[in-house]
Amino acid sequence: MSSQPDASQLSTLNSRILKQYWGYDRFRGIQEDIIDSISKNKDTLGLMPTGGGKSITFQVPALAKEGMCLVITPLIALMKDQVQNLKKRGIKALAIYSGMSRQDIIITLENCIFGNYKFLYISPERLDTEIFRTKLRKMHISMITVDESHCISQWGYDFRPAYLKIAEIRELLPDVPVLALTATATPEVVKDIQARLHFRHKNVFRMSFERNNLAYIVRKTENKTAELLHILRSMPGSAIVYVRNRRRTKEITELLNNEHITADFYHAGLDDATKDIRQHRWQSGESRVMVATNAFGMGIDKPDVRIVIHMDLPDSIEAYFQEAGRAGRDGQKAYAVILYAKSDKTTLHKRIPDTFPEKEYIRDVYEHLQYYYQMAMGDGLDCVREFNIEDFCRKFKYFPVPVDSALRILTQAGYLEYTAEQDSTSRILFTIRRDELYRLREMGEDMDRLIQAVLRSYTGVFTDYTYINEDSLAIRTGLTRRQIYEMLVHLAKLRIVSYIPHKKTPYIIYTRERVEAQRIHISPEVYEHRKARYETRINAMLDYVTNDTVCRSRMLLDYFGERNEHNCGQCDTCISLRSKSKASEQPDRETLCAKVCGILSRESLTPAGLLKQLPMDKELLTEILHRLSDEGKIIAVDGILQIRK
Repeated sequence: MSSQPDASQLSTLNSRILKQYWGYDRFRGIQEDIIDSISKNKDTLGLMPTGGGKSITFQVPALAKEGMCLVITPLIALMKDQVQNLKKRGIKALAIYSGMSRQDIIITLENCIFGNYKFLYISPERLDTEIFRTKLRKMHISMITVDESHCISQWGYDFRPAYLKIAEIRELLPDVPVLALTATATPEVVKDIQARLHFRHKNVFRMSFERNNLAYIVRKTENKTAELLHILRSMPGSAIVYVRNRRRTKEITELLNNEHITADFYHAGLDDATKDIRQHRWQSGESRVMVATNAFGMGIDKPDVRIVIHMDLPDSIEAYFQEAGRAGRDGQKAYAVILYAKSDKTTLHKRIPDTFPEKEYIRDVYEHLQYYYQMAMGDGLDCVREFNIEDFCRKFKYFPVPVDSALRILTQAGYLEYTAEQDSTSRILFTIRRDELYRLREMGEDMDRLIQAVLRSYTGVFTDYTYINEDSLAIRTGLTRRQIYEMLVHLAKLRIVSYIPHKKTPYIIYTRERVEAQRIHISPEVYEHRKARYETRINAMLDYVTNDTVCRSRMLLDYFGERNEHNCGQCDTCISLRSKSKASEQPDRETLCAKVCGILSRESLTPAGLLKQLPMDKELLTEILHRLSDEGKIIAVDGILQIRK
């Protein structure tokens, strides 16, 4: 058995891995402290703001350890992105998430046991399945990473009950250390994360949330679109504009393009290919502005965003801080602007009943769901059903927003699992050996072009399922997307490949059998307590935008438990207070006029000489001299000021 490397050897190994796979010479901020801690098998909590480089803190030590790192994250898009990025670096990684078939999951888990993989990304909902727990016992797990770890705390702004299962996973792996990571956590959430993850000892590393290069601005206006145009015309550089709903992303984008400001829109309802194209255009600078819902931003690495504008108020400081933090990651001056109208207060308060509809309404939604699926009493356990919320609302005369909230509350209460708009990217696996590919040459020139494009574009297609993009393959082959799809289906029928086409749909997964609606129990922890905390977060957001006396940076830092004794000097509140202070320090105009006349009655002076004797703002002196000249009290002869006699 190999001996455990000492601290110096660990540090050297981690630095070598960083250079080999990422090309960096040194770690940033608290990355190295976190890595050293988890490398020594200590349970560790890392608080790192957006853009702080969280992924490095678990990927580097996992590569240094024998075995595989289990990464638990709710962000499926980010999960897929990181798996692809790791594969590009030659690192073996897999992912399991809601919406995958049982067969896909079994193949993935078998690969984890026998395939020498370094990372398994998994959504928290998948932890509780019998098949996962059975296979987990056969895996060599080196460490557990819990991303977005604030989701485990009922005090957090995005609590997810599935996260509570992580503690049970720890019991199956008692000697495996856990690394919890989050970008936003209040002091009570920090304590709760460590308690719920069964930390052996408290161990927290904090990166300061202060962003010295980021100016926080709240612009009060009743004409938001005019103010938006004014800001974008006044300030150069790349921008993100956040809005509340999908319809508004398209409307604002059309407005900006009509005003000759290049823009694209982005939301969760777009297909992967469209998202990729628009993201690439924005990241390359071809499109200046991305107008988006909060679906945009996670894992987006664009350091030179100069401005983030919120057209609508987020419903928590945590969400706002993450989104605003996407500006100025390059350390250069950037701005985070909220456009605030008086009506926003009413709009934000309306989200409370939308997010927490009455309990009777929730029970009605549950009952109608059974009619929708024709589910008999006592049936349903482990059933998976596709869910079309528009069709459901049309049949039972509901509005989508409160129905979505009701299903989320039923998920929290443990009656079902609702995955909103699950996007499963197309995947392919060759079921023949590479040396059998010669058989396919007789299938025609187009088929040969497609197969060659797949082999050139993607690695590992003979060993496990690989995500593919039909639009990208169409561009590379000169074929249409439809032709690509039909040819892949044909190859699948011939058992040459296993092809799982792209599909976008929400799912309802029954975690228990159907019960009578009146027997649905929604506990105070799931409903009343969470509703009260939601109201508290909304009020904190409103306090932030209506405040005009406290530095905005200090308000944000204070919310996250970070004490700061100095003002930022660059937010709108600081600028306003400084202007008022200057104005109060200046003597009134009449007094200044009398002082200027008194000095000039004793000697004639240039304006510069006058400024030396009477220090004041240069613009103000110019104003005083113009006034005295207009009143005929002074004259200038060859640039020398004197009293008119």
